[in-house]
Amino acid sequence: MNLPYFDLTGKVAIVTGGATGIGRGIAEGLADVAAEIVITSRNLEKCEGACEEISKRTGVKTLAHRCDVTNKDEIHALVEDVLKEFGHIDILVNNAGIGGSEKPILEMVEEDWNNAIDTNLKGVFTLSQAVAREMRERGKGGKVINVASIGAIVVFPNMSAYCASKGGCVQLTKVMALEWARYNIQVNAILPGYFNTPLNKDFFSTDVGKKIIKQQIPMRRLAQIEEIKGVAILLASEASSFMTGSAIVIDGGHSCW
Repeated sequence: MNLPYFDLTGKVAIVTGGATGIGRGIAEGLADVAAEIVITSRNLEKCEGACEEISKRTGVKTLAHRCDVTNKDEIHALVEDVLKEFGHIDILVNNAGIGGSEKPILEMVEEDWNNAIDTNLKGVFTLSQAVAREMRERGKGGKVINVASIGAIVVFPNMSAYCASKGGCVQLTKVMALEWARYNIQVNAILPGYFNTPLNKDFFSTDVGKKIIKQQIPMRRLAQIEEIKGVAILLASEASSFMTGSAIVIDGGHSCW
């Protein structure tokens, strides 16, 4: 089947937090439709392993790069290295994030708040700003995909900083979309619910985890990593050329309660 509007041949995509979990799934999906992939996280070894596996399976060019999105110098080094290696950036997936401290608000300290906000919100702002400047300079548009969470629209007790950062990410997505439409840069958000990832696999195997699945997810199961790929490809491709400022929820109906 020939679907040229999903084809990403010649496109270069940066995926932060792309070595494992949802980010890895997105990187694999974009590589499946021929995008060249840059995977970043704070663990270079894991990035290298992911790049090697993706390149071997799909044949696309990949680059592993260590980057802490809370560090502005590392962000600018990332952008410079990608431009040096590939010459341009077409797609940015802001997936790096943390859950943060699970504490009631009255027991939180400033560091608990700052850690989540700096990674989940400020990191998205800083990297997107740096990449969008390059996209504007090149004059050929681009795609920015911000991976938020249903925590932007569903309240999780004891996770105030996380929910605030993800809610802020959705609003930031809309402002970016509004400001950058003139440059043909589309900015959209994905709001995942509970996915089966290496980080939460053990928890959802417990009685408490199984109860959450049964009571909070109408589809009565976790999402599989493969189920993020299609939406990511849509938002990274010409198939979404008239979509910007959207927030797509992938949660098995969780937010319908």
